[in-house]
Amino acid sequence: MSAELIVDARNAVGECPVWVPEENALYWVDIPNGGLQRWDASTGHLSAWKAPQMLACIARTDAGHWVAGMQTGFFQLTPHADGSLDTTRLANVEHPRPDMRLNDGRCDRQGRFWAGSMVLDMGLSAAEGILYRYASGAAPHAQLDGFITLNGLAFSPDGRTMYASDSHPQVQQVWAFDYDTNTGTPSNRRLFIDMNHFPGRPDGAAVDADGCYWICANDAGLINRFTPEGRLDRSLSLPVKKPTMCAFGGSRLDTLYVTSIRDDATEQSLSGGVFALNPGVKGLAEPHFIL
Repeated sequence: MSAELIVDARNAVGECPVWVPEENALYWVDIPNGGLQRWDASTGHLSAWKAPQMLACIARTDAGHWVAGMQTGFFQLTPHADGSLDTTRLANVEHPRPDMRLNDGRCDRQGRFWAGSMVLDMGLSAAEGILYRYASGAAPHAQLDGFITLNGLAFSPDGRTMYASDSHPQVQQVWAFDYDTNTGTPSNRRLFIDMNHFPGRPDGAAVDADGCYWICANDAGLINRFTPEGRLDRSLSLPVKKPTMCAFGGSRLDTLYVTSIRDDATEQSLSGGVFALNPGVKGLAEPHFIL
């Protein structure tokens, strides 16, 4: 199954693609550069905005803005056609140490925003990462800790299972949790996938309409689909080594969009680009964050 390059973005760390059906457009971020980018699927036009901090994860709000996990906390972003970006701080995150930022994040099915933190230097292997739940008007609530590089957040179609991974080379595991949709509380943590038995490290993820879990295998140039029972169902190849996160989009939610990391140490000229594949299944619309 061939992957089509839709944007030669050359992102340092492209992440968190989000499809916006009412705009027929894909948004994503470039983490270290604080970049918010938009690709119009109808025209191919690319728009870009610059945030004042590292920008790690985004979700659409019910008011047409964006909620974002950045270096120091949660923000509201409002991009404008002239290239300006309004940035409003919503809540601070008190990191255990100063050299940290938020990383992977998304909304649950009820519109709460989740994001995990990490130490900037992965080489330190510091298990200081915390998974936060953020609801409008409330302080971020630390739910789980002990992660080095939290990734792979996703929710089952009924919202009653939460997935999360640690993509650090010393861990490379994905866990499943029972998820209380009323309180937003995960419990019964259990190993879902041990990626040490497969090529690549578990990065960003998405869940399809069948409830299967798609995980980017960073360093292996693959996207793997696992059934709800944790069985590898299929693997799709990409022309780059470091895919970061995938998202379903298109008019029928049957296109899989994938962001990637720029790898100048190799001859992969397309690295840092955004790709589209036809996975043969449909995805789910991303929930809005409820302000």
